[in-house]
Amino acid sequence: MKEKISRRSFFKGGLAGTVAASVMKDGPAKAAHDFQGYPDAMGVIVDLTRCVGCRSCEAACNKEQKLPRPAEPFDDYSVFEHMEHGQKRRTDEAHYTVVNKYELPEIDHPLFRKIQCNHCNEPACLTSCFVNAYTKTPEGAVIYNPKVCVGCRTCMVACPFYIPAFRYSSAFHARIMKCIFCYDTRLKYGKPPACVEACPQEALTFGKRKEILDLAHHRIRENPGKYVDYVYGEHEVGGTSWMYLSSVPFDKLGMDMHLPREPILKFVKDFLAIVPMVLTIWPALFAGIHLLATRKDAMQQQRNDENGEG
Repeated sequence: MKEKISRRSFFKGGLAGTVAASVMKDGPAKAAHDFQGYPDAMGVIVDLTRCVGCRSCEAACNKEQKLPRPAEPFDDYSVFEHMEHGQKRRTDEAHYTVVNKYELPEIDHPLFRKIQCNHCNEPACLTSCFVNAYTKTPEGAVIYNPKVCVGCRTCMVACPFYIPAFRYSSAFHARIMKCIFCYDTRLKYGKPPACVEACPQEALTFGKRKEILDLAHHRIRENPGKYVDYVYGEHEVGGTSWMYLSSVPFDKLGMDMHLPREPILKFVKDFLAIVPMVLTIWPALFAGIHLLATRKDAMQQQRNDENGEG
């Protein structure tokens, strides 16, 4: 039977192992903890039966976060027409939240879904970041520090909801862009995020996560047939601060129903550990290979000269 060689044993074999050990000393050891969020964290319930696609949340977010003005004004609903051709809107450097429209044959009216960072209880972006650019605050927000970010974009790979976006428009100020729960201007002062306050349909309910979760289940019980008996985000990847109610199965609205209940870290911590190692090791490895190859060529040329073969 073949001996099973672990990734850790393999890397300990030489220079790569030396570098890997130094990287892992602070990275994966810290990331491997089991953090399940703060008990008094705040959250938001997004009731998709109430959303009418007015985009007021987008406009409020744009103003609050001082983001670039979009090409189309917020009262231009033609942005939803692209979805009819399979082009789903995604968050990016100019949009921390977007609303998408869904036409389903089983109902006679469109449904709209608001998308933003879900602010996981145990964020994969945080645990995958080897420079600690992310913080999970006691208020429930997952915030980002661009001053320490090295632009590796591991967080973009790790996020199960595909939320973090990279700002490519500035070569000198590249950074990750995502919703921060209006932490600096509102959340840390106990105020709801701007999008919640701006919603005219009260589709967004802000409060302590455990309390609004009870409210969500109460709505389901008190309105049989109106909602799917499920709160999306209650358990997904360890739970999120932003959760959803819907009248149709969530997968019909593009939401992944195959995410595990456990935090992503429990399944991919070995992979996430190797990513920063690869990013750190590969440049040195390639440089070392180049130097060895150059030295080998020089030695061969010297032997040729000594033998009169040059």
